[in-house]
Amino acid sequence: MPRQPSTGPRLTGPWDVKTAEAFLAEQLIPVRLATSGRSGATVQSMWFEFRDGALWCATQADALIVRRLRNDPRVGYEVAGDMPPYRGVRGRATADIDDRAAADVLDRLIERYLDDPSCTLARWLRSRVATEVALRLTPLTMHTWDFSARMGG
Repeated sequence: MPRQPSTGPRLTGPWDVKTAEAFLAEQLIPVRLATSGRSGATVQSMWFEFRDGALWCATQADALIVRRLRNDPRVGYEVAGDMPPYRGVRGRATADIDDRAAADVLDRLIERYLDDPSCTLARWLRSRVATEVALRLTPLTMHTWDFSARMGG
């Protein structure tokens, strides 16, 4: 199991931890996750929820990101919009893979991201829950940026 930071993530940038965590909690854009493996680096976007000091995602147990995280639990992450004013949080985290939390995390993500939690996509996602895992990404570092003031709001 990855070592958890004892005092929380190391923070740089204009925001304090409370502001960074509030930003993560309100964002509905996917988190971008970077992992590395024998074939090189991969960036993947995933639905997430920020809860209890961690980014929570759900995916299939045989997904490339899961295979990579089983070999190396280190991951880079970024949550930032593509439209001005540019602001966001990025950093490094350690990942824990939890198959017991998969159903709960998947349901929370469906509720968070889909307007209709009983739609065809939601039913399809839930039909695969037996082979789903939850990813708990605990930030080690957080770098924040916010160009709102210089971009006019």
